[in-house]
Amino acid sequence: MAVTAIVPAYNEEKTIASVITALKQSPLVKNIIVVSDGSEDETVKEASKFEGVTIIDILENRGKGGAVMAGLQRCSDEIILVLDADLIGLTPEHIEDLLSPVINGEALMSVGLFEKGRAATDFAQKMAPFLSGQRALKRELLESISDLDLSRFGIEVALHRYADENDIEAAEVQLPDLSHVMKEEKLGFGRGVLARAKMYWEILKYMIRIGNNSR
Repeated sequence: MAVTAIVPAYNEEKTIASVITALKQSPLVKNIIVVSDGSEDETVKEASKFEGVTIIDILENRGKGGAVMAGLQRCSDEIILVLDADLIGLTPEHIEDLLSPVINGEALMSVGLFEKGRAATDFAQKMAPFLSGQRALKRELLESISDLDLSRFGIEVALHRYADENDIEAAEVQLPDLSHVMKEEKLGFGRGVLARAKMYWEILKYMIRIGNNSR
């Protein structure tokens, strides 16, 4: 089965190249789409250094849900791999482990969890594994969420809710020695805390909205 990797990226010039490199080294990934979601740094320039990578440059930030939807509209493959652009230590083995349950028909979706990466990121995913941004899934799951483009940072919540309501069991996959750059590291402590608070607020707003819609 053909696999397209969609990598939403917002100001990830320092890490996007290593993520693309690992994807290029994976024999399972046919297509790579990098969606620059209103980036103001050199994310697009860094991604453009790689041949065969489709780059979508969105000028206005739409959030992760909108970025993934933009990538989905540019591909037709049945299996979609969604990876964050700020990963540290991504390898082809991680990619294979994440894709295997879906490719082999064992699950419609797999969720990657950091393990033995860094204490802070490991702890965060143990507390809320459904917020992991590393996923392999059948295209039909993404297409079943009507307001995916409006979910912003709530895309993981939307996927978790849809799977729960439809009795779809996601395969949890441990990704050893993998972590990501924390917002406080990217932006400095003060701005990072504010960015993290904004992210959680957008997730909470989406959860409230879908809760109201289900009544």
